Amino acid sequence: MNAPFEKIVKNRSRTLKSSAHRIAVRRHRGVLSVMLVALILTLAAVLGSASPATAADPTVIDFPAGTACDFDLRVEISGGSNVVKEFVDKNGNVVRMLFAGKGSALSFTNLSTGATFSLKANGAVTHITFNPDGSSTSDITGHNVLILFPTDVPAGPSTTLHVGRVVFTVDSSGVFTVQEVSGQTTDICAVLSE
Repeated sequence: MNAPFEKIVKNRSRTLKSSAHRIAVRRHRGVLSVMLVALILTLAAVLGSASPATAADPTVIDFPAGTACDFDLRVEISGGSNVVKEFVDKNGNVVRMLFAGKGSALSFTNLSTGATFSLKANGAVTHITFNPDGSSTSDITGHNVLILFPTDVPAGPSTTLHVGRVVFTVDSSGVFTVQEVSGQTTDICAVLSE
């Protein structure tokens, strides 16, 4: 299995599952950071199977100001289910993963003002290709929320709903680089600042 992916799986208590709005928790330069992306990380027992995976209810994540938005942001996640399929090479190494299903309902709260923005569960599909250098490429379609941090490209903080397609890479140190975006976008930080 890909080394950065193994770290995420081993830290499954910090991994939140949903399909339309997926959350991968990662450590970057000693700071816990959370990336809402179109990848779902399920329990190790589910990986490699085509069985459904369901998110635990509810999960709450608080992002400090400057990470996901310019203000403290709370994300509440509930529900969601996926089908996960792993593809391996002749040596048994995971080289590609496919995630599909109905995602979680999400509620975003500006903790400074109390303003909220909610999203119902919607569908999404994620294709992830793992590269030999430890990086990965993700191609996500459907309804997905992507949180970018100051260390990502383009630099955050930003929290954006994408309805369409997003292609991004994640290097071996966990930096996300957006390659392509098509479809409609909603700047959730801007909505919560009004």
